[in-house]
Amino acid sequence: MNQPLKAKRILLGLSGGIALYKSCELLRRLQDAGAEVRVVMTPSAEDFVSPLTFAALSNHPVYTAGANQSPSAFQHIDFPRWGDIYIIAPASANTMGKISQGLADEPVSLCYMASTAPKMIVPAMNTAMYLSSAVQRNLEQLRNDGCTIVEPDSGRMACGEVGAGRFPEIPTIIAAVQKLLTPAKLVTPTDPSSSPAKKPKAKLLITVGRTEEDIDPVRTITNKSSGITGVSIAQEFLDAGYQVSIVNGPMDAEVPRGAQSYPVKSARDMHQAVMDLQDSHDILIFCAAVADFRPKVVNEEKIKNSRDNINLELVPNPNILRSAVEQKRSGQIIVGFALETADPIAHGIAKLQKSGADFLVLNTPVKKDSGFGKDSVEFCILESQHQLENAPSLALGSKKSLAQQIRNKIEEISGV
Repeated sequence: MNQPLKAKRILLGLSGGIALYKSCELLRRLQDAGAEVRVVMTPSAEDFVSPLTFAALSNHPVYTAGANQSPSAFQHIDFPRWGDIYIIAPASANTMGKISQGLADEPVSLCYMASTAPKMIVPAMNTAMYLSSAVQRNLEQLRNDGCTIVEPDSGRMACGEVGAGRFPEIPTIIAAVQKLLTPAKLVTPTDPSSSPAKKPKAKLLITVGRTEEDIDPVRTITNKSSGITGVSIAQEFLDAGYQVSIVNGPMDAEVPRGAQSYPVKSARDMHQAVMDLQDSHDILIFCAAVADFRPKVVNEEKIKNSRDNINLELVPNPNILRSAVEQKRSGQIIVGFALETADPIAHGIAKLQKSGADFLVLNTPVKKDSGFGKDSVEFCILESQHQLENAPSLALGSKKSLAQQIRNKIEEISGV
């Protein structure tokens, strides 16, 4: 049996939540991968699953806030020093709030403060809680502290709601543990033949923001796109080591540091920039909200204020996605976006089939406190095999989670 975690010592922290029952399976799968596992529990976790269950599964005493099961008076020091890694799965909003602020008043948070090993957090909670500004702020603090976050899945929750916050699939967690515990290979500078040359990361070209089409020197046709989604995607790829170029129209979000920016204004400007840059990039993501039409004639002077009806003749703009697909070179990956407000799945599938993109990100801004200018959006990823009967459902999630899912899908296609 392949045991990628053979002889690794994993300290598993458990906080209260309905997802806790999945931690029993996680513990067994970690053992199957060769790891030795010990368990730490918050008092609220004990309300969901008995410590005795985890003691039996792990073959070790469980560290709880109740009666000591160990003769040591320093369990909060001994347990974290034993582990090669400390994982909190599931991590509740309360636990993440405490450890992000340096508070430690029960075994799980005490071990977090005392551990010098790599740390991993697996959030699991209701969608509204997960997307709240407080939880997102605490997660960002934990990332800044060097903690690895395994993003939750999107789907149906125990409460019946659909959205981000589900406990991730166990193979996803184990793969993240294995990656964190795999040491980087060192290359001796004096012996270049000791290791194969490192393959550089692919180059990403992404369109971001909105376009503006002049009516006269004062007025324009535009939309509400803030650019937050596109910037989140660009940052996700930058963090993963990709080279990122951004063709950005006007937007409220800032271009992330490390990206090459190509500012444009109109749809035709964006079309030309993409056509010029496409061949030198491996991945193209069309996230910008591009105006479908522009005025046939742009008035040189401001149109005078009048209460009379004004007829504005419009002509179609070039379809940037379809143009890119037409000149797609071998090995390129092209991702489209579609924003729909009525019958979104059907329209999204039709757009994907018509566009020829490798996959399409469907999103809708109709949910309260999501969409334009917000940090969350309702979305799903559509692929060529999807029809109405087997298409995924739209689910509310953070734009960071959306960005991560897009990168995962692209790396799945490219075999990275």
